[in-house]
Amino acid sequence: MSHESDVDVAVVGAGIAGLTAAHRLRAAGRSPVVFEADGAVGGRMKAHRRDGWIVEEGTETLATRGYPATWRLIRDVGLDRPGQVLKVRSLSGVWRHGRAHAGTGHWVGALTGAGLSPAGRMALGALVASLLPSAGRFDTRRPGTSPLGTRTVSQFASGRRHELLDYVLQPAVSTGWGWDPERSCVAPLVATMIATRGLLGWRTYRDGMDALARRVAAGLDLRTGRTVTEVKDSPAGVRLDLAGGDVVTARATVLAVPSPLARTLFPDAPAGEREFLRAASYAPMIRVTCPVDRPLSAPQRRGTPPVYALLVPDSEDGYVSGLTFEHLKAGNRAPAGRGLVSILTSPRATRELLDAPDHEIADAVLPRAERYAPGLRAALRTRPSVHRFRHAAPEATPEALRLQSGFLDRPVRAVEYAGDWVFQRPTSEAAVQSGELAAHRLLSRRPM
Repeated sequence: MSHESDVDVAVVGAGIAGLTAAHRLRAAGRSPVVFEADGAVGGRMKAHRRDGWIVEEGTETLATRGYPATWRLIRDVGLDRPGQVLKVRSLSGVWRHGRAHAGTGHWVGALTGAGLSPAGRMALGALVASLLPSAGRFDTRRPGTSPLGTRTVSQFASGRRHELLDYVLQPAVSTGWGWDPERSCVAPLVATMIATRGLLGWRTYRDGMDALARRVAAGLDLRTGRTVTEVKDSPAGVRLDLAGGDVVTARATVLAVPSPLARTLFPDAPAGEREFLRAASYAPMIRVTCPVDRPLSAPQRRGTPPVYALLVPDSEDGYVSGLTFEHLKAGNRAPAGRGLVSILTSPRATRELLDAPDHEIADAVLPRAERYAPGLRAALRTRPSVHRFRHAAPEATPEALRLQSGFLDRPVRAVEYAGDWVFQRPTSEAAVQSGELAAHRLLSRRPM
């Protein structure tokens, strides 16, 4: 039996973007209601606990610099108390010559080379030096307006030493963001690295990547298991049709979902908005997480800092794009004496495996991952957890970056949007910033 109700502001999606928007609206005196199709909050930042392991479905760390909106939210909900956010004490590294080389994106890499040849180090130094004079002109919110414009990663690398593409740029965008260097623009990567000062001072949530989402959600009117099927704008308000026949009418709505889903839910969006929603495509990703009976690690030269995030270039594998040794990121991710290893597939492998059953995905990647985590299969305690995201990371294609500024400058309307795709940067900080922006825009509207 259908039911109709009225709410002040309907927020569709309980990922960190939607929760941030609702939190800011509530703090300003509005009465948001969050509708989430899933049974838990967090979106791509969900985690689950099993037998002493904290298994994170996505990849998440946060930086001490370049994440101002996230730290504001952390302080708001009291997650800034000692011990709630932990320092990541191991490093990122790249695989080359049969072992992991620590220091990618870190000052340690300047000393060790992080897998680059002496000529490669010189080429990387020259590249960084060429960017420094214009560093202040990189805007993380509007990356397409930077000096690099809409050049793709591959175009940016063209004419430079090939080592920079193979062992720096391609693994940087493909491992963490699932990007194809031929499709995605380099400006969001450079803007992020400038804002965060590289991979320095990174942190992780003690209680898992969904810790912030759960804390924010605790103060909100949240309706989980409620799927919105369509959104319609009208002079009387925004109508939301829900699965099961229920109807909700809201004074305003925030669509805090990936852009392809927003386009489907709101087919009557104004033409200018539809154009950007169509261009704002997403890269899929697959993550396979393995609870193991001992704390495994990647082969490294003796005496070098441990690597928790291993980037595997396409030139070295082409199927596995990286591994994270979660017990080296935070000691509580696995029970004492145990380990937790996650495997990320390359863009090519993701396309091939996205619709395959979980066991086929695990069987395809585990033998390859053995090279980077020796003893992995023998150390498995249970079947791996397979997490797949069709909409994992906004791709930041040239077309999307060209249209983004027009989208950001559009008139304020009753239906607003939130998500990392708004700023074309696949980070939780971009998602939180977009939630703040959506709330700010709605609060600037004249009361109905």
